[in-house]
Amino acid sequence: MKKAGILNRHLSGALAELGHGDGVLVCDAGMPIPDGPRVVDLAFRAGVPSFAEVLDGLLAELVVEGATAATEVRDANPAASALLDGRFPELELVSHEKLKDLTAHARLVVRTGEAQPYANVLLRCGVFF
Repeated sequence: MKKAGILNRHLSGALAELGHGDGVLVCDAGMPIPDGPRVVDLAFRAGVPSFAEVLDGLLAELVVEGATAATEVRDANPAASALLDGRFPELELVSHEKLKDLTAHARLVVRTGEAQPYANVLLRCGVFF
């Protein structure tokens, strides 16, 4: 039994399989998920767990060298926009359609219960050395 960090066995195992350059999409409950990437669905109820909680938990365990979000987050979800800017000073912004296209190439999708629009970010795994 782990005593700290991510306790969900499916998510913890999926994170252990990631390598340099792999993509991890952290998404809200409404993001369409294509066939292909492994999915760990954490959504329980609307808003639970939140995008912020899940993102911060993942950032505590992953080396991230880059992040991409939808441009639409700027106007539609100022709270998520501020959260992303605070975590990723060099956040790349693309259209929501482009982000959905990029998701097809992700290795892992982590779905949250977030019920606010455009609370999605595609993380690019780095290396710890």
